Amino acid sequence: MCGFIGALSNQPINHQKLLNVNKRLECRGPDQKVDIKGNLNEFNENLNLNHSLIFNRLSIIDLSDHATQPMFSRQFNTLIMFNGEIYNHRELRTELEKKKVDFNTSHSDTELLLNGLSVEGISFVNKLIGQFAIIFFNFNTGRTFLIRDRIGQKPLFYFLNQETFMFSSNLKSLSELIKNVEIDFQSYLEYLNYGVVPSPKTIYKNIFKLKPGQYIELDLLNNFKEIKNELYWNLEDFKNENEFEEEKFLDLMQSAVSSRREADVDIAALLSGGVDSTSIVKLLNNEDNIVNTFSIGYKDKKYDESKWFDLVNKKYNTNPTVEILNKKDIDKYVTESIYALDEPYSDPSTIPSYVVNSQISKYFKVAITGDGGDELLGGYKRLQQIMNQNKYNSYAINLIFKMYPWFLGSGNRILSKSKNLSENYISYFSDKKLLKNLDLQDHKTLEKKFMNDNPKSIKDFMIFDFKFYLSEMMMVKVDRTSMANSVEARSPFVDHRLIEYIMSSNVDSLIGNPKYILKNILSNDFSGEFLNRSKMGFVFNLESWIYENLDEIQGYIFETDS
Repeated sequence: MCGFIGALSNQPINHQKLLNVNKRLECRGPDQKVDIKGNLNEFNENLNLNHSLIFNRLSIIDLSDHATQPMFSRQFNTLIMFNGEIYNHRELRTELEKKKVDFNTSHSDTELLLNGLSVEGISFVNKLIGQFAIIFFNFNTGRTFLIRDRIGQKPLFYFLNQETFMFSSNLKSLSELIKNVEIDFQSYLEYLNYGVVPSPKTIYKNIFKLKPGQYIELDLLNNFKEIKNELYWNLEDFKNENEFEEEKFLDLMQSAVSSRREADVDIAALLSGGVDSTSIVKLLNNEDNIVNTFSIGYKDKKYDESKWFDLVNKKYNTNPTVEILNKKDIDKYVTESIYALDEPYSDPSTIPSYVVNSQISKYFKVAITGDGGDELLGGYKRLQQIMNQNKYNSYAINLIFKMYPWFLGSGNRILSKSKNLSENYISYFSDKKLLKNLDLQDHKTLEKKFMNDNPKSIKDFMIFDFKFYLSEMMMVKVDRTSMANSVEARSPFVDHRLIEYIMSSNVDSLIGNPKYILKNILSNDFSGEFLNRSKMGFVFNLESWIYENLDEIQGYIFETDS
């Protein structure tokens, strides 16, 4: 897990400027920094391009210097820069060794990627289990590939014209390299409406981010011409209604959890005491290893869940680490959590997420989390309500919504009663009243990008949650708040094998009884009170904090440059 930035150009490159902006990336890889510069003609005499590449390493797998990046293959004349982890790298390495591919490291997943892409090309990506953002150079062919993992766990930003190609794990750093960078007004509208700027756009003009499951191929011999721009993984392709087999799902779940133990450093499971995190601890415990857990307690007993995670730690005889916080401990991290984000992002849960990662970073580099459990197993109430609640004529609903005064709120509860299921579901994410009163137009970006034209089934809305809420929002929060604290977050519930299986199966039973699978595997260990209590989460009183710091906030908003 790391962070990188680089530039290729037929013009001179200011290497020192890249080193300066790289300071924003050092938190993603504080263990080692490598920077190289030169001309690509040393790899191919026809590639007359200057290059400047910087890599910041967070050492997790193969801690030796042989596994550092940028990594070059003399055997294939290829080079890679890679942020992420490949959990099945050992099995894939064995396959390549049978093809007489040489390896210089003992077990580097970076070298596995380098050799796999060199030998098998872009199709090798389909074999990967993991999270990744990859820049791969094939100097023999003069081609470069930008590749992002299926769910969008790792970020990859880029800028491209006929003179220069630049890329980075951090949007702020990349924007500082570009002259006269401007805010993209359409991206600004999307943020106001949906709380995030969905890929491939960013908040800046002419700077883009790869979509989840996308790769782009560029021709370095022909002014960075784009050769291919494709999705190698599309969730709709797996949509089916096969019989759901609980045993098969649990086998996949055990594999997803087990594979995320792969590390040469100590790891911990984030344990809230909820069903998701407890299930992960149980599955880790199944392997007869003492499980490290990390939990956050809260001095305010109204929000404290120590009672529950203590039960889990005792049941599975874990090695627990617990931090007890008060309100002031959380308040001090608000501005830091905002600074960790690359672009405007509206979910206030980034604050407690940042706090958790800041605390766990004192003890561990790797944290196994329960992120994605609600999307995978029908945990959101909106998903359960979309098919079950009473609905009314769409024309009448829209008329009532139009008459509803904006100063009373968004009015989205009205739209959530509409028989128009697309409009109904989008109401949980969009605020049409806000846009109207800002005199801004709603371009229905979410519907066009992430939802079928005429959604009817539960699967249609699950796909929307996977493609938008999980990939474009949740994974942004998880990556930025963890990596800002030099922590690698691993999420078994977003393993693509699990998602593909759920998409290919009949899931009516999941929606009717959310997370019953997890509750079943825990039923012999815990009481009904434990399993069926309301979900609390790590609470942060944002409204209270705003009013307590109103002068500071107003000063920041209205501050002008002198």
